Amino acid sequence: MMHSTILHNISPEEIGSMFQELKNNISALELKQASSITEVYLTRQELASMLKCDLSTIHNWTKAGILNSYGIGNRVYYKKTEVEMAILPLNRLKKNISD
Repeated sequence: MMHSTILHNISPEEIGSMFQELKNNISALELKQASSITEVYLTRQELASMLKCDLSTIHNWTKAGILNSYGIGNRVYYKKTEVEMAILPLNRLKKNISD
């Protein structure tokens, strides 16, 4: 079933202008949202402390592809959001192992 709306006393230009204003508002909100999300980078030591594990564990997880590392110069960093996404619920792991 189709529903229709009839607009009175509004020109096509006014409708176009309204949609353009709406588009601009959405773009401004998206930009504000993107700028408020600042990526946090952790050093190997900070990550080991956060996960309560040894630096060798961080190294092994990086080599295994479990964690992605990023570098600048001779410094190594990890994105906190990616680390948090790499942590899986145990019940999900058990289900994958039993499959």
